[in-house]
Amino acid sequence: MRVSRRQATLQSADSAAESFTNNSGFGSSNVVAEARRYIGGNPTGRGRLWCARFMNMVLQRSGHQGTGSDMARSFSSYGQRISGPQVGAIAVMSRGRRGGHVGVVSGIDDKGNPIIVSGNHGNRVAESVYSRGRIYAYVMPSS
Repeated sequence: MRVSRRQATLQSADSAAESFTNNSGFGSSNVVAEARRYIGGNPTGRGRLWCARFMNMVLQRSGHQGTGSDMARSFSSYGQRISGPQVGAIAVMSRGRRGGHVGVVSGIDDKGNPIIVSGNHGNRVAESVYSRGRIYAYVMPSS
C-alpha cells in the first residue's frame, strides 16, 4: 500500500501523540486525540472567534484546566512554557491585526513546522501545518 507524504506525517503524529500520552509527565489524558474527535465540525456553536473556546473545551474534556477566556492570547500565560513545538503542546499564534489563534500540536512536518488541530480554521475544526514563524508561544497544559 502506498502512503502519501501527508498521510505518513499524520501517522507519525499519531504515534508521537500516543508516545506523549503514555510517557509524559503532564498527565495521562490525550489532548490531541480529544481535539481530533471534532475535525470537520464546530462543537462550540459559535459563529465566530471560537478557537480559544474550542481549546478550553478540549482541555476540560481531557482532564485539564483551561484559561476560561475566549481570547487566544490568554494561552500565552497558561501552563508551562516550552521552547519549541512538542506533540500535545498548545501553540499560540498571531493573525496580525486580526488577533490571534490557538490550537494543539499534533505533529511536526519535515521542515520543522507544527501540525496543529484548531477550532475556527475555515469555520470548522481542522488539522493543518502552520508556519513556525507565526507561533509566539508553546505551552504544555496545566493539570
